[in-house]
Amino acid sequence: MSHITTAITTSQTIGPFSHAAWQWAVDASAAATLETSAPTITISGTIYDGDGTPINDAQIEAWQPEAAGAEAAQALPGFRRVPSGEKGEFSLRLSQCAAPVSGAPATFITVFARGLVKHQFTAVFLEDDSGLAQSEILAQVPAERRATLVARKTAPGVYHWDIWMQSDKETAFFDYA
Repeated sequence: MSHITTAITTSQTIGPFSHAAWQWAVDASAAATLETSAPTITISGTIYDGDGTPINDAQIEAWQPEAAGAEAAQALPGFRRVPSGEKGEFSLRLSQCAAPVSGAPATFITVFARGLVKHQFTAVFLEDDSGLAQSEILAQVPAERRATLVARKTAPGVYHWDIWMQSDKETAFFDYA
């Protein structure tokens, strides 16, 4: 017998049951039960495939390391996981630290969705952040693609940001080495 090695990773073998398998983190990071000592913001949007069809089975994760102190009572401080809805919609309620670093992302995002062999990493910034022009992360993104990472303010503390997995509207995604 010969031994065959493959380069399959765990992200390639998750299978069709990710929503059920990952529900514990959705429950542990639910916006309705968020306990935080900081003010909050909400970033909502829709996740789309390359044809503009909403993706109804994605998982969106948000990471805010600087919010861990404000969310010490949470099971997973500084972390959110939300599934997209039937129309691809998602909503993230996030702690906004009292003195956020100007030009820093509001949160780092990981996207898991059908058809992805490997999850994708990105970040979302707030349009009313006066430090966007000095952002070290945004400076790494071609100027014509930076807007794909910026959430538009629609009301006080409320922002809209869509995720496009492909097309000329594709959200800028990052590779980590």
